[in-house]
Amino acid sequence: MDDRTFDAWRRRHGPGQAGKMIGSIGSRVCIKLRQPRGIGAHGERRQARSALTRGVPRGGRTIARMAGNPGPLAGIRVIDASTVLAGPYCTMLLADLGADVVKVEPPEGDATRGWGPPWVGDAAAGTRTAAYFLAVNRNKRSLRLDLRQPEGREILARLLRDADVLVENFRSGGLARLGFGDSTLADLNPGLVHLAISGYGATGPEATKPGYDFIVQASGGLMSVTGHPDGPPTKVGVAISDVVAGLFGTIAVLSGLIAKPRAGGQRIDVSLLHSTLAVLVNQAQNAFVTGTAPGRRGNAHPNIVPYETFETADGTIAVAVGSERQWPRLCAAIGAPELAADPRFATNGARVEARAELIPLLAARFATAGSAAWLERLEAADVPAGPLLDVLEAFASPRAVASQARVRMSHPLLGRVDQVRSPFELSSTPATIRTPPPLLGEHSGDILREAGYGIEEIEELERSGVV
Repeated sequence: MDDRTFDAWRRRHGPGQAGKMIGSIGSRVCIKLRQPRGIGAHGERRQARSALTRGVPRGGRTIARMAGNPGPLAGIRVIDASTVLAGPYCTMLLADLGADVVKVEPPEGDATRGWGPPWVGDAAAGTRTAAYFLAVNRNKRSLRLDLRQPEGREILARLLRDADVLVENFRSGGLARLGFGDSTLADLNPGLVHLAISGYGATGPEATKPGYDFIVQASGGLMSVTGHPDGPPTKVGVAISDVVAGLFGTIAVLSGLIAKPRAGGQRIDVSLLHSTLAVLVNQAQNAFVTGTAPGRRGNAHPNIVPYETFETADGTIAVAVGSERQWPRLCAAIGAPELAADPRFATNGARVEARAELIPLLAARFATAGSAAWLERLEAADVPAGPLLDVLEAFASPRAVASQARVRMSHPLLGRVDQVRSPFELSSTPATIRTPPPLLGEHSGDILREAGYGIEEIEELERSGVV
């Protein structure tokens, strides 16, 4: 808790309400809670401690804030009220960059906790968690909160007053129905950067419809250009509409934070549909220029030839001739220099026009030797090429191992929860993976104490099912 946040909290709740600042130890800021009332004859509380306060020392609990965080967003507080993938992916990226992300989950938890198998944890112990959830929720603290109850909404209001960012993916009007419309949020915190992720945008004929990645891939044109020409339209192998919406959301939040000193807080809308349309890039422009919808080409590129996979004597390789200089080098490497001299294939434009004639000639060459032999020849000729690997092979490849793409991590109750390394490499303020994905409500007690709630108040909130 920085000085600005603590001072604002103290003004609202008073220095004796829940605690006082007792100092800093290096970069670790600590809060010591006051000793609660209701002390028995032997100096102990007679009432049994709740799950959220059990283990708190009788003379007050010291909460150590996250230390050793060098990220560029250190000191930024994000309230993540989103679920599933697009919002959580956005907030995970912000967390990797150093933001303190509080994941506000409904009583049943984020739906992806149950999207297994595969699972980690123990169902009998109540810790079973789907791998899907683990993919996008590291570096976060979980608060289990029932926003249907007024006390739950008051907790969220307290958190939002001192937050820098709110990320949510309620259906259009859903957050307002809970009492957090745009004007209310502006009154609570004029500097709040509010990212609202939806399926189809905040306005328009489908604003109230829920957004599902698979549906948006279909209705957003992406499936129409994915798959083989003689096969049906196919979705991408990951939920790419959700992922790119999360990426665009991250960019927008960072832009909002930069603009905040001169513009104050603002609402940002990002939809799965518009994010999907945006990543059609050259396919969309091809359609605009020609007036014809592009079709499916399998692994072939619509504008570059050769730029696709080829079957070898023992497998498959990808070959990408991305410049005119590489074309004669490819021809020499496969033992067909005459193709480079053939006027039908002299330029990329000509090769695109003569695709149907050229590709069978190249395919016949590649079928004469194994993948390893071809990759060695193409590397020697400085022609871009690579093997076709599955997911585990990709992470075990020398280039991935060298960059530590798979980060080993364990949770004390879930066990191994390895993570994919953050793709950001900042030389002075690096992104970091500091904590594993949390259990549902794992940090509720700490978060409530930071918000000014005393031990008795927390226990009452737990008894009433608010947390």
